[in-house]
Amino acid sequence: MNATLQTYLPERAVASCFELIKTHGVHLKIVNHRVTRHGDYRRLPNGLHQITVNASLNKYRFLITLVHEIAHLVAFETYGRRIKPHGLEWKRIFQHLMVPFIRPEVFPSQLLPIIANHFKNPKASSSTDARLSIALKAFDAKERNGSYVYELPTGSIFRLYNGKLFKKGNKKVKRYECVELSTGRLYLFQPNAEVELIQ
Repeated sequence: MNATLQTYLPERAVASCFELIKTHGVHLKIVNHRVTRHGDYRRLPNGLHQITVNASLNKYRFLITLVHEIAHLVAFETYGRRIKPHGLEWKRIFQHLMVPFIRPEVFPSQLLPIIANHFKNPKASSSTDARLSIALKAFDAKERNGSYVYELPTGSIFRLYNGKLFKKGNKKVKRYECVELSTGRLYLFQPNAEVELIQ
């Protein structure tokens, strides 16, 4: 397990993550890339705690995702299943579990202030914190081919990973209103959504 973790985690986080996995009886599965999620936690019918994390994540997002999912396990074990998945109990546990990792031996110095700010009130996904998501993507192995929604001019036409076409509208608080061209339906897009500019 330690050798596997060394492939996916920052070097100085491996031992602490291994302890978390062992202490909480986690069955960790590293899986192929999923567009809709970085990881998930579920309690299996046999009582085992299974956590899956995408193999395609860079080491820093992998670490945040793994600890995020272990926080679900600990929150449910501590407070029961009736709590909100990303409610106050989960947030407190996630913050507590992440504190030992938020240091320069684990994360690059340019990420530390952004991560520290994120963990004042962690979101349901690191992708919904646009500033953190964009900062983490700078460490991805492959070059980014597309554009972020926030980079596109208003009125642009763009394609999503599933082939659907949208027209970018105005920003509403944190997200952008975009119209799906084939249906006329309005959708809200995170500023850091990666898309392909068409025109």
